[in-house]
Order: sequence, then structure tokens, then C-alpha cells
Amino acid sequence: MALHNTQAHPADLLADLSATVARALEEDLGTGDITAELIDADTQGRAEVITRETAILCGRPWVDEVFRQLDPDVLVTWHAADGEQVAPNQRLFSLSGSARNMLTGERTALNFLQTLSGTATRTHYYSNLITHTDTRLLDTRKTLPGLRRAQKYAVLMGGGQNHRIGLFDAFLIKENHILACGSITRAIARARHLHPGRKVEVEVENMTEFGEAMAAKPDWIMLDNFSLEDMRLAVNTVQGAIRLEASGGIESEADLVAIAETGVHFVSIGALTKHCQAVDLSMRFR
Repeated sequence: MALHNTQAHPADLLADLSATVARALEEDLGTGDITAELIDADTQGRAEVITRETAILCGRPWVDEVFRQLDPDVLVTWHAADGEQVAPNQRLFSLSGSARNMLTGERTALNFLQTLSGTATRTHYYSNLITHTDTRLLDTRKTLPGLRRAQKYAVLMGGGQNHRIGLFDAFLIKENHILACGSITRAIARARHLHPGRKVEVEVENMTEFGEAMAAKPDWIMLDNFSLEDMRLAVNTVQGAIRLEASGGIESEADLVAIAETGVHFVSIGALTKHCQAVDLSMRFR
């Protein structure tokens, strides 16, 4: 697994694909799809899924896995790739096989596809706002429960980068950690002692804390709700020696652009994954 604030390979984020899909199918199926029993077991069908709006497609591995687990004989044929921009009424994929199983898998497959495409689409939109800068967009751990890796995969498809995958792969020392440890300096020193190979990031809320963090030499400093003036001062102070991440205070597109233009290396936005709006998709039998 790629570590803290490095561009993970998409395949690294598929480790729990099978289990995630199995849980989703179990949630929907329960003891069985009684409505699908209305259709004769040997009835074959063909269908296609379209998008009703412009979006960045994301979620193909999850759709494939839904039908692999339900019925490997259902053929899924894709007409667009993950990360590709699709237009209203564009055909995304086609299905052929057991009509029963196609209908049973429809909602679970589309739930994954519409949610992950929503995450990728929002990420793509925000990323495009700051392409004129060297600042890169990061996700956070504010993800839908059970869909952490899936949504982080979607962020990659939308042109963003992954922050920590979880609590295990890097330190992010925040206000309460600092209070419990006694100081920024003590927290960073203890982190280095406990796990020397892990990246260490510390959150600071003002320039005094920033100065203390600089002296303790973490790998990253998160500037929490800093003014634009203080962000620029921090950028000029570190001179690239420590990575800077801006977080909080992003209320509008103009805020995001202004923050990126200060020269910080990263901007993290929880809304990429927690405020995503599902893309409108539709499956039609033919």
C-alpha cells in the first residue's frame, strides 16, 4: 500500500473489493430476491446502462464483481473506462445473460457506480480549478463507512491524490493528540520513536505552533484554517523543506483557488468523499 500523500496505484485500493461487494449483496438479497422469482429461471435478457448527466465514470471493478458473484455467466461489456468523462444518454455498459440475475444485481451494481462516479466527478471539478498551480488535491478519512478504499480509488480516477488510507499508515497529530502528549515537540518525538518508518504530519492552528512544529522537523505540516497571508508566510519559511497542506476554511471555489495560489503543496477537502452527489444512471432492458 502506498503511504501518506503518495499517489497510490489504483490496484492497491481493490484489496477489499470482493468482501465489500459480498456485504452489499447480502444486505440487498437477504434470503433471496422474491420479485425476480416472477421471471422463469431460464429466461435470458439483454440490457444497457446509461448516464443521464455529464460525469467522470468510476466503479467498473465493483460492477464486474457484483455480477461475478451473482452469476459469472452474465456478460458485462463496457463502453467507457474509469476516469473517462461521459455525456448524458451515453451507454456505459451492456449486460446479457440470466434476466433474473441481471435484475437482482442491478441496484447493487448501480449503487457502486453512481456513488463512485459522483466522488470522481466532484474531484475532477475541484482539481480543474487549480491546474494553473502546483498545488494538488487530497482526500481525507471522511468517507462513507465501508467504502474507504473504493472512494479513494474514485478520487484517483477524478485526478486527486490520496491522503492516509487509514490510521495505520502515517501519523496525523492533531489538537487533541498534542494536548494529551503535552506539546507538539513531544508528540513528534514520540511518533519518531514508536514508528521510525512512518511519515509524521502535525496540525497547527497559528504561526506560533507553526514555529514549534518547524523546529521539531515533521515530514508535513497541516495549516488548519490559516489566513492566506499566514499561508504565504509559511510557504516562504519552509522553502520546500517540509510539505505544507492547507485544510479548513474552504467555503467556495474562489477560496480553493486562492489557497492553491499561496503555494502550499496540498489542499485537503473532506467534501470530495462525504458530500458526493450520486450520478443519475438508468438500466434499460432491450
